[in-house]
Amino acid sequence: MIYEVRTYRLKPRSVSEFVRIFGKAYEGRKRLSQMSAFFTTEIGMLNEVIHIWPYADAGDREKKRARSVRDKKYTWPPRVAHLQEHMKSEIFYPSPMTPEFPKGKLGPIFEWREYMLLPGMIGEVYRNWARALPKREKLSPLVMAMHTDTGDLNKFVHIWSYESLNHRAAVRAEAAARGLWPPKSRRETLQIQTNKIVLAAPFSPLG
Repeated sequence: MIYEVRTYRLKPRSVSEFVRIFGKAYEGRKRLSQMSAFFTTEIGMLNEVIHIWPYADAGDREKKRARSVRDKKYTWPPRVAHLQEHMKSEIFYPSPMTPEFPKGKLGPIFEWREYMLLPGMIGEVYRNWARALPKREKLSPLVMAMHTDTGDLNKFVHIWSYESLNHRAAVRAEAAARGLWPPKSRRETLQIQTNKIVLAAPFSPLG
């Protein structure tokens, strides 16, 4: 399984229009294959949308993308080019702990955390997480952990769900106070850390 993560930076005050147009077109496109999630940014870099597509492999991705454009019954791609300022596509492999995106209502608040790791350290990170995650997930679920295969290499993304921003603050405080999180490591693994709060679109399979 691979995930294509497409991040679009939009013109200011155009997110709602983008979501409306995209959502209407997706009604046709999802007959070919469904997304895993569609997010809009609420805190962090504003005017961004992120849509995530699962594929069996690179060949499956190429075939489905070509078919979605070639066959007009899928109404694809959506006519949103006039709203876009920048586009980025990255391919991720999911962690052994989170092989697939869940579906259904988990949010409504999602925290998207991006870490740039030192080269060659993703295996170390996954081993550390596997030991610590069961206790941490009793406080709030990990939606997905994944690392890049194309695009910016050594990028590690993990997505957490919360009931509210207050719930997020309480969970993080409790996890730190009890020594449950962050995972203990034998050596340094990180270079850069960023995060953003995202919300799911109405048509997102994960919401």
